[in-house]
Formats: sequence, structure tokens, C-alpha cells
Amino acid sequence: MAFPDEVLADEEELVLHLHPHWKAALRPGLLVLLAVVVTAGAWVMLPSTEGGLIAFLVVAAIMLYQGLRYGVAPLVIWRCTHYVLTDERILLQDGVIARERRDLPLNRINDHVVTQSVLDRLFGSGTLKVDSIGEQAVILAAVPRAQSVQTLLYELIEQDRVRHPEDEEEEAEPEVPVQRKGFFRRKPAANGKAADPRR
Repeated sequence: MAFPDEVLADEEELVLHLHPHWKAALRPGLLVLLAVVVTAGAWVMLPSTEGGLIAFLVVAAIMLYQGLRYGVAPLVIWRCTHYVLTDERILLQDGVIARERRDLPLNRINDHVVTQSVLDRLFGSGTLKVDSIGEQAVILAAVPRAQSVQTLLYELIEQDRVRHPEDEEEEAEPEVPVQRKGFFRRKPAANGKAADPRR
């Protein structure tokens, strides 16, 4: 599923578009498969009497509920979750009917960390936490190729700093004014306090 172009600003280039790692869809997919197998097993195993039909309908209803809630719904949410890197910002969009989107400009990022469990290292995924100025954070869970994505994010941040050096100049600390030399300049006294110029 392509990310909609209307979300991007003019002259903004899409660099990377990801969904969470497929391992996040593994468990819901297995639950859907299990619900189908149990329903088919009940159809074959239960007798073709009125009581067997009622039992089958009960089993089918339970499996349908479990399959939809814990299988299909997480799969749809997984497919509708987007991690997008552009040359200007990070976009995180999720939601099926009601959507939520978070934007984080690259020039506001001051730290990014990848954490990986043993299972994450096995699959090459990880959680990418991006901190920004103002104590805001974006957490991208189950990012595929997490190490490569972090490296790409670093490169994008550096390219953004090269393109917009004025942003760093605005954030730089103001220079301390140089003391004027002259007759009325206060001279430090022996005790460390400024001497009175009238003396």
C-alpha cells in the first residue's frame, strides 16, 4: 500500500516507507489459521444431528469472534501503520477508520536509539526511539532492518543540517559581549570586587 502523496509538502521527497516488521503479523495470522482449523475440525468431528449442529454453531461463533478480534483486527492495524522518512521529517501514521499522524521535523531531533531483544536481533527488527527538542518522542515499534533505518535517519539529519545551517545559528548561544576598554571601565579590586571608578 503506497503512502498518499498528498500528505507530503511541496518539494518534499519520500526517502523510505515501511510497515512494522512482518513478525508483528505472525501471531495474528496464526490465530486466524487456528480459528479456521478448529471450525473445520468441529464440522468434521461433530455428529450431523440437531445437537451436533448447535454445538458446531457455538464453536463457529466463538472461533469467528476470536479470529476477528485477535487475528483479523491486528492484521488490518499492522497493514495500516506507516513509518515514513522524508528529507524533511519523520511521519508515523496509524489507525483504520480514525487515523492519527505524528510528524517530527528532522531539525528538531537530538537523539535516536535502537533497542533490540534477542528475537528482534534474530529477525533484524527493533524499536527505534527518536527524541526531539521539547521532550517529545516518537517510538517506532518493530521496525524492519532497524540498524539500517537508524543509519539512514542519521544521514538525513546531517543532510538537513547542511541544507539549513541557519537553524543551528538560531539555536546557538548568544555571544558574551566584550568588555570595553577605556577610562570609565571598572577595574577589579584586590578582594575580587569591582572598584569604584570615582576613586
